[in-house]
Amino acid sequence: MIIVLMGVSGCGKTTVGTKLASHLGWEYQEGDALHPQENILKMSDGVPLNDDDRKPWISRISDWIDSRCEAGRDGVISCSALKESYRRTIRGNQKDVQFIYLRGTRELLSRRLSQRRDHFMPPDLLESQLNLLEEPSADERAFVVTIDRTPNDIVKSICDLLGLQ
Repeated sequence: MIIVLMGVSGCGKTTVGTKLASHLGWEYQEGDALHPQENILKMSDGVPLNDDDRKPWISRISDWIDSRCEAGRDGVISCSALKESYRRTIRGNQKDVQFIYLRGTRELLSRRLSQRRDHFMPPDLLESQLNLLEEPSADERAFVVTIDRTPNDIVKSICDLLGLQ
């Protein structure tokens, strides 16, 4: 199984992803590490990415998932996956990919981003991500987990939802 933790910046994808992967003994991939350098520079300058900017990044995420599935290896990956079309591409033809949408209020997300240091994504890009976000529909079979709890509680909720130890 591949678990894709998705949501806007500040929702805790990295924190929850590393804890979840460690808890399960699975490999973890930070989705931001798959961004082309041009994307990182653009976001660092406060410029939102467009669909064309995201294409190589989404492709790298999909490739990571495909390689794990083909090798029969479980994993956890974090990425914003803001649009349904991105999630469709990320999932590809893989049947064992589960999206977990980490949902938080604008206020909580803003507070978290204002406290974050050493990240290329400036807090003022949150609004553009929220405007772009297409929350997963029922057709996508994604689980929604609220982020107003501790990371350990969120990991427990995800494991309970997926029937994992």
